[in-house]
Amino acid sequence: MTVIERLAKSIVVPVVVIEKVDDAIPTAKAMSAGGVDTMEITFRTSCAPEAIKAVAENCPDVLVGAGTVVNLDQAKLAVEMGAKFIVSPGFSEEIVSWCVENSIPVVPGSVTPSEIMSAMSYGLKLIKFFPANIYGGLNSMKNMSAVFTDIKFLPTGGVNTTNINEYFSAPFIHAVGGSWVCPKAEIAAGNWDKITELCAEARRAAKG
Repeated sequence: MTVIERLAKSIVVPVVVIEKVDDAIPTAKAMSAGGVDTMEITFRTSCAPEAIKAVAENCPDVLVGAGTVVNLDQAKLAVEMGAKFIVSPGFSEEIVSWCVENSIPVVPGSVTPSEIMSAMSYGLKLIKFFPANIYGGLNSMKNMSAVFTDIKFLPTGGVNTTNINEYFSAPFIHAVGGSWVCPKAEIAAGNWDKITELCAEARRAAKG
């Protein structure tokens, strides 16, 4: 199974903010126990590279990638630490070009026709739609999909357990992203059972 296929199977691609490296492994295990075996550790904290490395080396059943990647140096560091995919909030030709050249799955943020066409020019068929709730949500992606029929979306921003079924039921949605299944407060408090519960609940809701 390819990385892109794994993301679809997981249904939810958690956007994970790790503030202490020691929290990385238990967070990964808690989410996996809830049926979500992928995680996007964001480069919003200084310990993100080490957190990715910890999960990559100690949780073989979890597909770990790097999120909020905004420059090429971060992308290279993430892959060096064991990230299996790269997610960026916007479209960076430099990041996308390097990832494609090195066979690293990359999901760039693209919310306009021009950005989507730029992604397509590199052979990409999956893009991040962020922030989905600001840029028109499902209605916007539906209109885009009518034109870009080969493109699937990974919407992040405004997706939650209440509306995940509406999103996931749409044929142009590959998977959904979000942090509601792994809140920073629950990670900080070590509430691993709660994170497992949130992940399982999200997957049940997605399937209706």
